[in-house]
Amino acid sequence: MEFDKSKQFKAESEILKVLGHPVRLKIVAGLCTHECNVKHIWECLGLPQATVSQHLALLKHKGIIEGKREGVEVHYSVIDPLAKKIIESL
Repeated sequence: MEFDKSKQFKAESEILKVLGHPVRLKIVAGLCTHECNVKHIWECLGLPQATVSQHLALLKHKGIIEGKREGVEVHYSVIDPLAKKIIESL
């Protein structure tokens, strides 16, 4: 094992920690197939909007997803290639 990859391993472990929560894992898996807005996400998950918004905020803060404003809605999509690869392997 190469010790000079410790920064890479740290970044990867952070992504794994974030994806380790079942709700966030479901959100990212869904967003890998198509982008959608928060309303659609919370309706699909059957969770309160506030709960989903908190998870989206964390995913966005960690650089896994991004939101693009379209009028009054924000559409989210996965931008982290490693997160996509993890979801594909599951």
